[in-house]
Amino acid sequence: MKALTFSLVSLCFGVGALGWASGSDKRPPLRVVDSVEVSRFLGSWYVIANIDNIFEREAHGSIETYTLRDDGRIDVLFEFRKGSFEGPVKRMRQIAWVPDPAKSGEWRVQLIWPLRFPYLIIDLAADYSWTVVGYPNRDLIWIMARTPSLPEQTLQEIFARAKAQGYDISRIQRVPQKRL
Repeated sequence: MKALTFSLVSLCFGVGALGWASGSDKRPPLRVVDSVEVSRFLGSWYVIANIDNIFEREAHGSIETYTLRDDGRIDVLFEFRKGSFEGPVKRMRQIAWVPDPAKSGEWRVQLIWPLRFPYLIIDLAADYSWTVVGYPNRDLIWIMARTPSLPEQTLQEIFARAKAQGYDISRIQRVPQKRL
């Protein structure tokens, strides 16, 4: 357990060092959506595409589920199968919250105390059928939907908007999904 905790802390410091707090990124900040109704955002989201990262390497069937807690924060459960749809189930629990209700597209996520990271909702369908979550330095992105797939045209439009925000869309990979 100590080794896992040390690994997570080391990784989190590494993610934090990706440029979020360094001020070295000369691009304008990511534009977040104007408003997110947290109650509509709750529930399960299939991860359709992302930029590869150590937590999700070889992920199949990734699903992120948001549940409102009594204290107003949000429990986040990320689950996937490692290596194939028959691979072992991996889970990661996090806590999310909206620090400023006037900026409801800007969340914070905590995997382990005391590390907190930005969780920026940069694109969201009007009907909450899909969303895009970004990271300030553009090294991380998650395209998620309420279903295991999106129409190709919708996905290409999302990619175009991500590119307009400064993302290198060649780094975005599709996550294998199937209906359960």
